[in-house]
Amino acid sequence: MKILFVIPALGSVYGGTSQCVLSLAEALGDRGIEVDIVTTNANGSSGLNLPMQTWIQETSYRVQYFPYWHLSDYKVSLPLTAWLFKNVNAYDLVHTNAIFSYTNLPAHVACKIKKIPYIMTPHGMLEPWALAYKSWKKQLYFNLFEKPFLKQANAIQALASTEAQNLQSLELKSPLLIIPNGIHQKDFEQLPDPEIFYQQFPETRHKKLILFLGRIDPKKGLDLLVTAFAKVQAQFPETHLIIAGPDNISYSPTVKQWLRSNQCLEAVTFTGMLSGSLKYAALAAASVYVAPSYSEGFSVSVLEGMAAGLPCVITTGCNFPEAAKENVALVVDINAEAIAEGLLKYLENTEAAQVMGSRSRQFILKNYSWEQISKQLICAYQQIINDLPNKQKLTEKIYFYYQSLKQKYTKNVIN
Repeated sequence: MKILFVIPALGSVYGGTSQCVLSLAEALGDRGIEVDIVTTNANGSSGLNLPMQTWIQETSYRVQYFPYWHLSDYKVSLPLTAWLFKNVNAYDLVHTNAIFSYTNLPAHVACKIKKIPYIMTPHGMLEPWALAYKSWKKQLYFNLFEKPFLKQANAIQALASTEAQNLQSLELKSPLLIIPNGIHQKDFEQLPDPEIFYQQFPETRHKKLILFLGRIDPKKGLDLLVTAFAKVQAQFPETHLIIAGPDNISYSPTVKQWLRSNQCLEAVTFTGMLSGSLKYAALAAASVYVAPSYSEGFSVSVLEGMAAGLPCVITTGCNFPEAAKENVALVVDINAEAIAEGLLKYLENTEAAQVMGSRSRQFILKNYSWEQISKQLICAYQQIINDLPNKQKLTEKIYFYYQSLKQKYTKNVIN
């Protein structure tokens, strides 16, 4: 089986979605699936300094990067467009990732023309909060370019049951798969010494650390976390908040102003993006994990907090109702008061917090490894490929839709 992943970017500044695709590609490759990834070299305001338009062999998959240029918020790559139309028929199935991205457009069109099946994973970008944020621009792009091809996808992958319910409300008609993100079990067999983190951030030593691990972005609920932490810090002055994640949109000054207004800025450390042993040392040093998000697809960082054995406070926006059902995390409403109450509950009863952390670790390691996730996805791929003889032919409507897109966006490239 030969699978092509298409994703707008893999730069480290993009965090979760990019890392999920890489982890999944590795897990699939480890199971003997031939996996290629094509993407742009975008990495925030700069580009990755990597060879362009040539295969880079990783341990169990290949990646090819293409140059791009910005069109508003979109990463437009005509070389990638041309490559897709030339090469997509070399694959048994194409798996596209993310919404509101130019790279998916030529991938879907090429699949329809070449009659190659494709799966689409929105990664939470079609959640109600996400659609409402900058809604006019998203609605226009979605209705014109994304929705017609989502309706014809061989399947849409939802990362959580709640995301699947929200996708159903969009009336996309394509079959829905519920297959979550995962973690690598080997990364959590033995966490590194917390001293690694303390040496890098000495102000956190001898503090009770509350860890937020994610992008500094409006949807992550940092406004709620600031208010909640101010209440917690007033009762537990020894607490210290770690905000660990990249800031691609210069949102940190706003968050720091909120902290300053709540008189708790001195009790907060902004680490930037953490990776490797430093990230796992932060997990080892923390006492509580918090995810105050308004909206998520299915947060890998939440899985990491739980797999590290931390008691976790997460909002309903994290799309993890199973955590509440299995009593392996405190799942609270999306408001500052509920988040504060959850954090205080753990801080006031450290023994109960430790029990919760142990239970959450066992639950994640048992049910949410990339090895297990890849097995589920392979079954889905195989079923779609086996059903190909029954698929419908390309309709006249889609053919003319392609022709209009070709004339508008890929003139001089595809011919």
